[in-house]
Amino acid sequence: MSTQEQVTNILHEIMHPEINRSLVELGMIKAIVTQNDTVTVTLALPFKEVPIRDELVNSIRETVAKTDSHLKVVVKLAEMNQQERAFFMAASEGGPKRAQSAKQIDHVVAVMSGKGGVGKSSVSALLAVALQRRGKQVGLLDADITGPSIPKMFGLRKPPPAGESGILPVKTRTGIKVMSINLLLQYEEQAVIWRGPLISSAIKQFWGDVLWGSLNYLIVDLPPGTSDASLTIMQSIPLSGVVLVTSPQDLAGMVVCKAAQMARKMKAPILGLIENMSYLHCPECGERIEVFGSSQAMQTATKMGVPLLGQLPLDPELAHYCDTGTIEVYSIEFFQSIADRIDAAVPTNKKTLFF
Repeated sequence: MSTQEQVTNILHEIMHPEINRSLVELGMIKAIVTQNDTVTVTLALPFKEVPIRDELVNSIRETVAKTDSHLKVVVKLAEMNQQERAFFMAASEGGPKRAQSAKQIDHVVAVMSGKGGVGKSSVSALLAVALQRRGKQVGLLDADITGPSIPKMFGLRKPPPAGESGILPVKTRTGIKVMSINLLLQYEEQAVIWRGPLISSAIKQFWGDVLWGSLNYLIVDLPPGTSDASLTIMQSIPLSGVVLVTSPQDLAGMVVCKAAQMARKMKAPILGLIENMSYLHCPECGERIEVFGSSQAMQTATKMGVPLLGQLPLDPELAHYCDTGTIEVYSIEFFQSIADRIDAAVPTNKKTLFF
């Protein structure tokens, strides 16, 4: 009878038909159980309905059965979780890079809206500032390749320096580490006219070739929509969670539900919903004015089954600080409680990510 160790060695010989690496190297063999004359192998797939599923199952059965004709081989199927899929994607593209092996990041949080114009980038920036003020080591990855705005908010213009084994992120005045395509352009208004594959490649480089170093949080500012950029982030980066951003309009609520569906399909945990531009404080009388209509935040959060993290006002001062690159001096007491909820919502069993 084949031992578990023998079966593991045999499975090392099975190569993925589309990737020149073994199933074991790719993290696809989740468990091996040997009992009497039966070997049960759990095969983890990035998605349940991959086209080569049956081919992989038959390959495992035939290869293991060759060791003993009396052996019964059972193959169980499982779907990878978000972090397992991120490892699979990294391994399928050639394995760890030098910069990736140097990364030590406790939590990666993506900020997503689905719809443009709801203030997702300003929420990303405020979250980074709030966490940094709590004493956290914070990085900010601007994944909005065709509409980058993060460097402008922090007053960053100089290109990132090159290190011995990768690119170094640019540091803000208070020490937040930032990487954005706008830091690599000749001038900040220069258009990035790229198709999806180039955008995905740039995002992977920002994750894999940038020396982020030791961070408590890496905040990822996603572009609108549920296509290439968002898909790349959720497939290639092990997310601790996703923060969804909406505004009071029914239309925004409808589109953010699409983003929530995507996150769930990709097994990315949803930490909660933020409603931006929820109201305006009248500078004369202090009355709370709902500029874009009645708040839909609680209804939208309930519909999606996620917690409502908070509602943010429409504040002309915030626009001023963003335009002048001084968002780090903006008063964010109203946002601090939201950052506290996000910090409490991420997994408590922190794992340093080495890729």
